[in-house]
Amino acid sequence: MKDMEEKIILLIEDNPDDEALTLRALEKNSIKNEVVVARDGAQALDYFFGTGSYAGRDLTVMPQVTLLDLKLPKIDGLEVLRQLRANELTRLLPVVILTSSNEEQDRVNGYGLGANSYVRKPIDFGQFTDAVRQLGLYWLILNESAPAPKRLNEYTSARIDCRRFGR
Repeated sequence: MKDMEEKIILLIEDNPDDEALTLRALEKNSIKNEVVVARDGAQALDYFFGTGSYAGRDLTVMPQVTLLDLKLPKIDGLEVLRQLRANELTRLLPVVILTSSNEEQDRVNGYGLGANSYVRKPIDFGQFTDAVRQLGLYWLILNESAPAPKRLNEYTSARIDCRRFGR
């Protein structure tokens, strides 16, 4: 089993203040994992599927947990989740919606699309730090991830073939 520090956290967050707050809360809780930050939905999907600025990324290395905001530029968080769940490579990856939205419909849609958890960002930094500590404890230490898809090699080969033909 990988050490906790080797497990990647993907933070999908467009608000620089919320990004800094999340990174500070992780640091305050001595969570030293690598954190990859995507600042919009399109960049997040590029990371997951090794396209755009992440072309050529090793797709056998996926985040242990993804912290997904809902209100994102370019592609919103629910559409990111929809695309993750529609792809065999990413459909089983843990996704925690971490948002300021308290809209019941956002919760219904998030869970309906396969979110593993829905956490509302507390306004108080102390509460937020505690929430991040609990998320880290569960998703990085206690949770056992689903195995990688068996067809990963087929997926990456098909993606390479598509690039050769300009698709």
